[in-house]
Amino acid sequence: MAEVIKMPRLSDTMEEGTVAKWLKKVGDKIEEGDILAEIETDKATMEFESFYEGTLLHIGIEEGDGAPVDALLAIVGEEGEDISSLLNGADAAESTPEAPAAEAENTGQGESVKETKPAAEIPEGVEIVRMPRLSDTMEEGTVASWLKKVGDSVEEGDILAEIETDKATMEFESFYSGELLYIGIGEGESAPVDEVLAVIGPKGTDVDAVLSAQSGSSAPKEEAAQAASGPEPETEQKKEETAPATDNQGGRIFVSPLARKMAEEKGIDLKQVSGTGDQGRIVKRDIENFSPAEQPAKTQTAPEAAATAPLPTLPAGEESVEEVKNSQMRKVIAKRLSESKFTAPHYYLTIEVDMDQAMASRAQINNLPDTKVSFNDMVVKACAMALKKHPQVNTSWNGDTTRFNQHVHIGVAVAVEDGLVVPVLKFADQMSLTQIGAAVKDLAGRARNKKLTPAEMEGSTFTVSNLGMFGILEFTSIINQPNSAILSVGAIVEKPVVRDGQIQVGHTMTVTLACDHRTVDGATGAQFLQTLRSYMEYPVTMLA
Repeated sequence: MAEVIKMPRLSDTMEEGTVAKWLKKVGDKIEEGDILAEIETDKATMEFESFYEGTLLHIGIEEGDGAPVDALLAIVGEEGEDISSLLNGADAAESTPEAPAAEAENTGQGESVKETKPAAEIPEGVEIVRMPRLSDTMEEGTVASWLKKVGDSVEEGDILAEIETDKATMEFESFYSGELLYIGIGEGESAPVDEVLAVIGPKGTDVDAVLSAQSGSSAPKEEAAQAASGPEPETEQKKEETAPATDNQGGRIFVSPLARKMAEEKGIDLKQVSGTGDQGRIVKRDIENFSPAEQPAKTQTAPEAAATAPLPTLPAGEESVEEVKNSQMRKVIAKRLSESKFTAPHYYLTIEVDMDQAMASRAQINNLPDTKVSFNDMVVKACAMALKKHPQVNTSWNGDTTRFNQHVHIGVAVAVEDGLVVPVLKFADQMSLTQIGAAVKDLAGRARNKKLTPAEMEGSTFTVSNLGMFGILEFTSIINQPNSAILSVGAIVEKPVVRDGQIQVGHTMTVTLACDHRTVDGATGAQFLQTLRSYMEYPVTMLA
């Protein structure tokens, strides 16, 4: 009996998977334990093995396509077995879009329904390459550079392009062989996931026919929707009716009501505007594009000029602005931080840490051969050890439950050209200071070169953000969800301190802990900071 294999949930946060590669094809014999496909989850690309034996009868999700968990992935059964009953659900779904059009025709809705023609088939050997989903949060990608151009020969495994995701710039390789016939997204341009990226196929293929064939399937749906909903609404330009106006010579000025209103609000003389609409009509875009510099200077008559008092010389210049397209990284940073700030109830706890012993300890450590430890490395180590003593801070809010992370993965915020990335130190509590220093240096360097993989930026349970090297004394950060807290680290400053009733010169550092009040209460956060301070003020305790 045929068995239906569904898209598996391969990680705790996985909601959708993408088939990176099929290792079996329809008609192949399958044994229990055989690797069927490589599936890209929200965290990594993993091999998925079969729990059934038989013949691979059907593939439900093609390479490069994504689908939610539990979607039909494949069907395994006996060779020649009838699986039409298992596919009935998919067949019914495909036929559903035609129903509104037929209903509209029967009930008289809409003026007419066009007879839909079957979409042309894509020629054999031609493959449409779509914008891939290269990270768990990616919704659209930007082509940083094309490594192939139209007319080049492409082999399976060749790097087609470098694609900028919301987290990194990654190489995208071809799964097909042939000639690069068409590039759908130019360098520097962005497009949503699954948009047509390129077309690969035999030389001489009619690309226009291929593109119309792949988009043809959506045309009947659009026509049916238009027929069911009635006449298409008029465009803005159609709504703008011509309103008469006259110039000083009595000539008529054709202007839309919207353009007239905009001109009045902006104080623009319609006689100075050139219309680009029908019969020279002034429309909205003419007002928007009108520059005051185009207005001719008003000539003064001799009496007016004599009566006008001289004005003091004022600074003259030209206002200018520049709009720069937001990168994928910047857009995702804005989205994630907004979600965190407006969903997690933040509160902040600040303490001052005596850094004299930390400075002395660091100097001794760095005197060792081939050893380099920064103050930030010491903060990361202290945080990792404090989290083990205060597990409530090492949590994530999940609505009905709170997840207590038994492991300590610390994210270290790194400033890059387009914004901010957070590479993650896995099992930081088990690392030495020198290991933390080497790992942070490596991750930060590759982050600035956009060479980090998505897996290296996922899974943090706590985050450290340090602006001390920029001279910032104190600041607050937005929690990097799903973490429950983030530590903001300021600069070390030399200042008078009181020790044993005497004023002395000391060195202090201010740190601020931002907590999610849903998971971390004020007392819990305060106790965490006390432990952190004891580690930083007596660094030898971190080596015990």
